[in-house]
Amino acid sequence: MNKNTKESRQLEHISTTICSSSTDGSELVAREISDLIRSRNADEQHAVLGLATGSTPIGVYRELVRLHKDEGLSFKKVLTFNLDEYHGLEPEHPESYAAFMDRHLFSLIDIPADATVVPDGKVPREDVFAYCKAYEERISEAGGIDIQVLGIGRTGHIGFNEPGSGRDSRTRLVHLDSLTRKDAARDFLGEENVPRYAITMGVGTILDARKIILLAWGDSKSEVFAKAVEEPVSDALPASFLQEHKDVRAFADEAAAAELTRKKSPWLVGPVEWTERTTRRSVAWLSSLLGKPILKLLDEDYSEHGLADLLTERGSAYELNIRVFNEVQHTITGWPGGKPNADDSHRPERSEPHPKRVLALAPDPQDGALGLGGTLHRLVDQGHEVTVAYLTSGNLSVPDGEAQKAVDIMLDLDESDSSEKSAFALQVKADLAGREAFGEDSPAIRKLKGLVRRGEARAAMEICGVYSSQIRFLNLPFYENGRFRSFEPREEDIVLFRELLEQIQPHQIYVTGVLSEPTTVQAVCYSCFQKAFELLRGEGWTKDCRCWSYRSDEREWSVEAIDMAVPLSPDELANKVKGIYQHRSQRSQTPVIGRTSLEAWQQAEAADRRLAETYDHLGLAEYEAIEAFSRCNP
Repeated sequence: MNKNTKESRQLEHISTTICSSSTDGSELVAREISDLIRSRNADEQHAVLGLATGSTPIGVYRELVRLHKDEGLSFKKVLTFNLDEYHGLEPEHPESYAAFMDRHLFSLIDIPADATVVPDGKVPREDVFAYCKAYEERISEAGGIDIQVLGIGRTGHIGFNEPGSGRDSRTRLVHLDSLTRKDAARDFLGEENVPRYAITMGVGTILDARKIILLAWGDSKSEVFAKAVEEPVSDALPASFLQEHKDVRAFADEAAAAELTRKKSPWLVGPVEWTERTTRRSVAWLSSLLGKPILKLLDEDYSEHGLADLLTERGSAYELNIRVFNEVQHTITGWPGGKPNADDSHRPERSEPHPKRVLALAPDPQDGALGLGGTLHRLVDQGHEVTVAYLTSGNLSVPDGEAQKAVDIMLDLDESDSSEKSAFALQVKADLAGREAFGEDSPAIRKLKGLVRRGEARAAMEICGVYSSQIRFLNLPFYENGRFRSFEPREEDIVLFRELLEQIQPHQIYVTGVLSEPTTVQAVCYSCFQKAFELLRGEGWTKDCRCWSYRSDEREWSVEAIDMAVPLSPDELANKVKGIYQHRSQRSQTPVIGRTSLEAWQQAEAADRRLAETYDHLGLAEYEAIEAFSRCNP
């Protein structure tokens, strides 16, 4: 173990393995679980597992299923206890955790039905206390949990132990945090449908397990994961209590680990390999820390803040400052498609060919306006051939109220009950009225909700200068046949992607999802895009194609990751906001960042302004807002 690793561990109070991908991490965890099971099977003893739900552990469950099918791993002597369940849901409800576990694991392996225990969401309220006590007793009678698998929520919760949960809390009924409910809004077709209560193992119950494994995938978990691993224990961050366990390990992919000190500021914990990106990151960090523009940083500033080695390797502060300042300045361009007939040696995009064929991929219909609404307007104004491809219908995220309004409008426009249009509207109206609480959408409801999103997308793109003839709707099958937190790419998805790429043969592609948690719409779409692009890599146009990654989650790129920064004027920013605002069905539907209650358009506006302020504080030109992109190699 080198010095860097040793000093990182001093900051990290939970032993953390950073994996190259969530797939690799899931395989490591599944192998550890399988080793325990095989060992216990050999001794004719039971293995007791504590299991989690949500998108995070799905990769582990898939690998366990593979080990069962391909390598004969038997679960006949395994007992399982699940962390939690929504109160009020029948086990058969598609969003219940009982159904989740059956769908992703239990029905696919040879575990006995009576060996799987998931909290009963239908236990009467007056019986919950006794039920929870009995749940604890069942765990004790089984000999305790050998391995407890956990994900981490964006509030820092483990199970449904929200901020404020005590270290000694036991299995109980809890009221769900507003952010947790907002995160689940799309699963339940609107926040108003998300149960307000859940039964969960307590923090103390979790800490009783002999071994705990914490998983974190995707950059949406990076900030809270770093806090849980590095910051002092606090009931404001329940996951931090895991630091007190004697045998806990965390597994994170590169995106989720990005905020750990050894990744974000490695010079604070030991020797550093000074790449161009690391150098730029450290200089931007020092500038921010001291509140000085880059060009005003002094040798002693570097030396006094752990960056003396950087000067030794890269020269004096004066020389380093100028070089990094120029690097950051050269990311700025008002010509995202390249400026024709101009020297492009210091521009992020090449000048030729002009015009370029540009393909913007929007996994969710709102993504395009959120991440690059201003840039799309620039590209159109500058004469490029822009195509926006909406990859999914987005119908799963439309609240019933929006569908009801659309139905009423259709019926008002055509009062003839014999018309095909009215028949469809009446069918949707009947389906909405007849659906049980928390029930799934019928095909007719989903079709109408998809049309709602399609209309919003067209309106948003028209404001961005992209008209209907330049828009494609792929309606990828993985989405139409799937559900949130359970998406898997299919061969037919890749075929549709390949056909799109072959038709457009773009010079530029704008994509998102590179850093997303693996089962999200964005991540699955990016995976399909990667596979389709790889199949076409030998074709001539691919050699002249550049891919630009954008953020669609209202976060801004860090300075060192930015390869192209497109400034927006006040009018351009206002125009972008107007475009996002057309996605009316998504108000209060988009998961929030941090604990803000801002709507998506407000979050995007704030992120673009923050990035402009960052560039300003580094000593560069002052802009109203900036959209940024990172080069990627699919």
